[in-house]
Amino acid sequence: MQNNHTFLYFAYGSNLLKERLQLKNPSAIMHCVARLKDYRLVFGNHKGLASDRWHGGVATIEHSPGEEVWGVVWRMNVSDLESLDSQENVTLGAYSPVELSVKTKGQELNCRTYIMNSCVYAPPSPQYMKVIVMGAEQNGLPVDYQKKLRAIETNTYDGYLPVMAELERARRRNAKERPGLRSDA
Repeated sequence: MQNNHTFLYFAYGSNLLKERLQLKNPSAIMHCVARLKDYRLVFGNHKGLASDRWHGGVATIEHSPGEEVWGVVWRMNVSDLESLDSQENVTLGAYSPVELSVKTKGQELNCRTYIMNSCVYAPPSPQYMKVIVMGAEQNGLPVDYQKKLRAIETNTYDGYLPVMAELERARRRNAKERPGLRSDA
């Protein structure tokens, strides 16, 4: 935690994408890109219950010596903490908030992040992976890590996901507010 008004949050899944995180957490401001050592990114569902929002496995991290997960550190107002916990289904027991140390350009930062409880591995939907990859590109995660994300096999679900339309509207709004940036970037 940073001070009485803000905290640092390490995102590694769909919340890499600014528009995704800001749907329910408007105070989120990109702080930096960071690396979490000795963890790996995996996909699954809490107790094997598939995500209605994403129709596939969702991201979590698990301890794995020698591996690493790249992500974005967001500075957020404490007023968004309840919303973030709700998005991560903390009250339902799907994820637990944890405090972890991440490395960025010569310093370590203590950040809040979330780890899935009772994870049953399951491949993510192509739409979910698209959001993660867009977030990785948007925030300049290392190119090798972006390639690794693009190579993750999906469950090939091709149905409609309302959250994708919501994200596209948010991306178009942001593109209008920042002339010169492509909405498909």
